[in-house]
Amino acid sequence: MEEETPTMAGPGPGRKHDNGVNDPEEGPGSAGDGISSLEQPLLKKSNTLTANHLAMVGAKVSHIESLDYEIIENDLFKHDWRSRSTVEVLQYVFLKWALAFLVGLLTGVIASLINLAIENISGIKMLHMVQLVRDKRYWAGFFYFSGFNLALTFVAAVLCVVFAPTAAGPGIPEIKAYLNGVDTPNMFGAPQLIVKIIGSICAVSSGLDLGKEGPLVHIGACLANLLSQGGSGRFRLRWKWLRYFNNDRDRRDLITCGASSGVCAAFRSPVGGVLFALEEVATWWRSALLWRTFFSTATVVVVLRGFIEVCRGGRCGLFGAGGLIIFDVGDVTVRYRLGDLLLVTLVGVIGGVLGALYNHVLHMVLRLYNLINDKGRMAKLALALAVCVFTSAGLYVLPFAVPCTPCDPAFGAACPATGRSGNFKQFNCPAGQYNDLATLLHATNVDATRNIFSTGTPGEFRLDSLLIFFAIYCVLGLFTFGIAVPSGLFLPIILMGAAYGRIVALVLQSAVAASIDHGLYAVLGAAALMSGSMRMTVSLCVIFLELTNNLTLLPMTMFVLLIAKTVGDAFNPSIYEIILDLKGLPFLEPKPEPWMKDLTVGELAAAKARTISLQVVEKVSTVLEVLRNTGHNGFPVVDRPRPGLSELHGLVLRSHLVAVLRKRWFLAEKRRTEEWEARERFSSVELADKNCKIDDLELTPEELEMYVDLHPFTNTTPYTVVETMSVAKAVVLFRSVALRHMLIMPKYQGPEISPLVGILTRQDLRAHNILGAFPHLSKKSKAH
Repeated sequence: MEEETPTMAGPGPGRKHDNGVNDPEEGPGSAGDGISSLEQPLLKKSNTLTANHLAMVGAKVSHIESLDYEIIENDLFKHDWRSRSTVEVLQYVFLKWALAFLVGLLTGVIASLINLAIENISGIKMLHMVQLVRDKRYWAGFFYFSGFNLALTFVAAVLCVVFAPTAAGPGIPEIKAYLNGVDTPNMFGAPQLIVKIIGSICAVSSGLDLGKEGPLVHIGACLANLLSQGGSGRFRLRWKWLRYFNNDRDRRDLITCGASSGVCAAFRSPVGGVLFALEEVATWWRSALLWRTFFSTATVVVVLRGFIEVCRGGRCGLFGAGGLIIFDVGDVTVRYRLGDLLLVTLVGVIGGVLGALYNHVLHMVLRLYNLINDKGRMAKLALALAVCVFTSAGLYVLPFAVPCTPCDPAFGAACPATGRSGNFKQFNCPAGQYNDLATLLHATNVDATRNIFSTGTPGEFRLDSLLIFFAIYCVLGLFTFGIAVPSGLFLPIILMGAAYGRIVALVLQSAVAASIDHGLYAVLGAAALMSGSMRMTVSLCVIFLELTNNLTLLPMTMFVLLIAKTVGDAFNPSIYEIILDLKGLPFLEPKPEPWMKDLTVGELAAAKARTISLQVVEKVSTVLEVLRNTGHNGFPVVDRPRPGLSELHGLVLRSHLVAVLRKRWFLAEKRRTEEWEARERFSSVELADKNCKIDDLELTPEELEMYVDLHPFTNTTPYTVVETMSVAKAVVLFRSVALRHMLIMPKYQGPEISPLVGILTRQDLRAHNILGAFPHLSKKSKAH
């Protein structure tokens, strides 16, 4: 039910949405009389343009707002920049580079410790379980293996369910939304960081079909956010230098550095990490940010390399030389003929189809999980534990279903392997034989990847074992992602793709003479499935190049990635776009819908309620009533220099209005203040505070009758567009410049014409919201 609120200084009423949630950006509306100054609308419209501001952040329903990436060029900001000395400017530049270094350093250290913990916990679990199997105590081995995994999963799930619900999942969709301009609350705090670290160790060590790569990206973003703010809560540092970063723009840049550092830490891929941030998560980019992200990833690589050298030779327990080195084939010469390109094309096409199918099925599973998770904490915990029991049973029992394989004498003492990580796991087999399926299932995801990628082993894995491994990992991957534990998609998809690549290699081996090694087919299969699901090309290509350390594999990897992405795009969006849509995060896509060209921003504004605007010198009671009756975060400010003439002065933020009221900077008479008057009472640090609560604000009747001068706080250079601009063009501008508000100006201006047609926000430019107000456009959207 719509609820009318009284108009303060604007020409029309503000209004709440049908769902009872105020638009947190700006009230839906236009400031003119009637609908629009355009004479004839292109299409019929419904009464309102509505939006829902509730979304899933991690595993928690939250109220969503946008971020202020735009520079607020008011008088106080201009004075602050003009008054900064050369030393302060150098401090700001130095601090940006110092924080980028710290982000890389801490991400590298934490990633190394996570790897070390996972390898040791998983190694101890596997050694004891294998010993029980060797002693033919099969039931004891099963209960030990399942109980160990259940305990680890229980710890990870309880941490996520009780202490930090937003730490569940990979965190990459929320980071992508944040860098797009969506404020994802409680996503990058200290609780999320701690739960993500401990939860990732427990979840990966428990044998669940998930990776630590997505959580590492989230960990890097959390570190960046905490460093930019000097900490969290009452432990927050109040250094004077950190005031420079008390804004959304610089925090966005540092979180971008954190995301790229996380990818680098996961794959030891510095250039791949930078390109991942550029291609997949970042919406806004510039050359200076490129240098800083590369500096962060370079720092990560140095730290990782240091840990590898320290741990080489078994000085880190079961960690050994593994954990950080996935696949190094620098000494392998890759030779291929023209005919091999046809086979590689087949790998790419099938990989694209399988990736799209995986996205489709995962979409349905996540919708089901949302219904289960809505039932409360116990339902989330029970779901995680049920998936763990199913996973443990599959991993333990399935290796018994395949026969043992005799060791090739050429491998010498390496076959069979009875202890630590490596190929040719003996498991339940007699001396001189190994269980190829146990080699893949009874290992960490990193170890399994290293084993299945190994070159020079065309006969190590049987076809039936690879088919079982591919099937169980598909099923486990679909049902594991979405439970209430920190989880990543990278390694599960890589393992599925690698198994698929080896299956293709074995099938082709008997049909045609292929010259490419089976391990390299596994690499191409992993790249194809990753591209088919995640739709990344350039960053994936460089990540695989840095993993393999072999330039000769580059052309075929590029070829496979392009084919798989093209095929996948023909069926459905990428997996992260699907998750963003499921969570309801208002992410603006880079490419507007084709039918948006048939609609103008003036018509879009006419489908909203009239905009609430304020005068340059406004009454205190009016400002207070506007704030109490609306949830808007921006208000147009209109100046009337003389009777009959009005002009747009700019846009003032809600937080600035609250700051003025709290400081009681009021005037006894209606007048414009001098520049020095506002500077005496307000600083840029105070205005950067986003405290918008006014519930506890008490003003006397005398204060309510006073005035406040808004011109020192008004952004006099907001982004404006003419009402005849197409919505498609407005979407591109809004996203490219990372706006929060877009003001619409009339095409014709004059004394009797309102200087403002309306104001658009992120929610107004989302396709499904527009289709709700203009149902006739839905036919065109289906046609396209």
